[in-house]
This record gives sequence, structure tokens and C-alpha cells, in this order.
Amino acid sequence: MKLVKDTDAKTLKANKVSDQEAEEAFKTILAWMGEDPSREGLLETPKRVVKAFKEYFGGYTQDAEQILSKTFGDVEGYDDMVVEKNISVTSHCEHHMAPIVGIAHVAYIPKERVVGLSKLARVVEVFSKRLQTQERLTMQVAKALMTSLDAKGVAVTIDAAHQCMTMRGIKKEKATTVTNYFLGQFKEDLNIQNRYLNYISK
Repeated sequence: MKLVKDTDAKTLKANKVSDQEAEEAFKTILAWMGEDPSREGLLETPKRVVKAFKEYFGGYTQDAEQILSKTFGDVEGYDDMVVEKNISVTSHCEHHMAPIVGIAHVAYIPKERVVGLSKLARVVEVFSKRLQTQERLTMQVAKALMTSLDAKGVAVTIDAAHQCMTMRGIKKEKATTVTNYFLGQFKEDLNIQNRYLNYISK
């Protein structure tokens, strides 16, 4: 079961907006702000912003399942948890499009096969490079790993600062948000869950 319907390639194509249309939209925003889009310092800004947005939101065109498709079975029966800590996370909240910056910890218990360590970080990146809520981001990463790896269990923790509440609104600069999501043995066995939480706290 998916938490939200992923935007598929067909939908992306149907909703396709050209770079030129996006640049014109940013020119309108600059004018709305009270700026002059035609002044020298801003002439190339809409084009630069479009280029930056392609990087910020590149996750819409990436497939986590494909990233996790290559696994390895020659691990000599290893069946304990694999924990990857301190994966940098940069996303944007879907309510204000303000940055979310923090770290993720990811763990899974393999059934028979393991995945390359870099792929765990890549899956975090795929889902973080979309408009997100932290809760959904945490769950999407966990569910993708559980399903694609056929794992015995998955745990995901994200600790992040939301600039929608550090730079605006309530303006609590030191506030961070922590979310956890557990599946399989991590949810069913508190000893395993506590081992994981102890690992990531060090």
C-alpha cells in the first residue's frame, strides 16, 4: 500500500510545463515582490532558478525501486541489521516550499540478499527531492526498502530543521523535528528496535 500516489511518468508528461513558461512565472513573482525583472542583476535569475529547481526536485523523475533492484547474495549468511547513519537530507516542505535540512538514519535486516550501501542514501535522496512532509518522507523511505529488498525489517529516523518555522512564523531557530518509522522485526521486537535506537544515538 502506498502512502500517497507517486507521480508517474505519464502524469509528469501530461503536466509538462516548458522551461520558458517556468521562467516567465518566476519573472512574475519577482515583479510581485516589488523587483524589476529587467534590471541587470535579475536578467538571468529566472533561468538560474529553473535550473536550481530541477536539482531540488529531481526526485519526481527517479524510481526508488529501480535503484534498489541490484542486490548481492554472497554475504555468507549475514542476517543481522545493517545500519547507515547520518545521511544528509535536504528537502522542501509542501506547505511553504521552504527547505528542510537534517539527517537520516536507515536500517534493515536482510532476508537473503543485501543492497549496496550507497543505494540506501540514494533512496533517501529520491524521496527528499520532492515536496514533502517529514512524516511522509520517513514512511516512503521505509516502505520502499521493505518492499524492494523483501527485508525482515526496516527502520528509518529523520531529524531535521524546517525553515518554515525557523525563518518565518513562530521563528524558533533551534527547533528540530524527529520522526521514526518501523516495519517488520523493528516494529514487532522491542529489543531489536532498542538496539537500533542505541546505535543511532552514539
